Amino acid sequence: MLVHRSGSARGRRFAVTGILLAAFSLVFTLPADASSAADVPPRGSAHMGMGVAAHDGEHGTPVPGRAAQTEGVDVSSHQGNVAWSTLWNSGVKWAYAKATEGTYYTNPYFAQQYNGSYNVGMIRGAYHFATPDTTSGATQANYFVDHGGGWSRDGKTLPGALDIEWNPYGATCYGKSQSGMVSWIRDFLNTYKARTGRDAVIYTATSWWTQCTGNYGGFAANNPLWVARYASTVGTLPAGWGYYTMWQYTSSGPTVGDHNKFNGALDRVQALANG
Repeated sequence: MLVHRSGSARGRRFAVTGILLAAFSLVFTLPADASSAADVPPRGSAHMGMGVAAHDGEHGTPVPGRAAQTEGVDVSSHQGNVAWSTLWNSGVKWAYAKATEGTYYTNPYFAQQYNGSYNVGMIRGAYHFATPDTTSGATQANYFVDHGGGWSRDGKTLPGALDIEWNPYGATCYGKSQSGMVSWIRDFLNTYKARTGRDAVIYTATSWWTQCTGNYGGFAANNPLWVARYASTVGTLPAGWGYYTMWQYTSSGPTVGDHNKFNGALDRVQALANG
């Protein structure tokens, strides 16, 4: 015998409608700056300058001047095995290769990039992509030195570089206050110098540095500046630095995208390598 339950179908329809409305409401009340998982790159994929174009834009390439400058490149796993002879023949005389990120990643192409540039005659160094929200500055400096970021006085090895810039995985300043970020950077730099005897190079962009450190100027006396700006001029530098040592001016150069100018002739590059 069939039993009719009055309103049961209509009740089920209301229940389903309520669930859909709740889901719709959840989607459209997310914070404006919330990112989906698909927007976040995998850990380890960060590389020098990946946030520059998006945050600061691209405004041309350097205007040739009378001052001597020396062309360089920076590479990471994105470039894979690099055609170093081609770069050398095009006038590139120095290079940096990504060695590490955080304390969880080493570049699988590092040996080919670091040794390959050296073998064609370039002066080269290694860089570390900082993730201040994962471990301390000292911990990451030690990881960097232990995985390719060391230094030797052979005339061909540049001091290690700290790549400190926009966070590709989350909050721009890695969840740190300006004073907290300065402390983290100091921790890294002090540990790197204790391990290698050299002051690390700081790679950053003026806009990020201003936002996330409060435009702190206390590192300028000892740490060479490598500034990122994709424009015809280098623009305003972070506080404290009266000049840049290196300038990453494009991410769309020939052979390897990331191209740089060293602020001086080749003998100045050699002087930095020698300490």
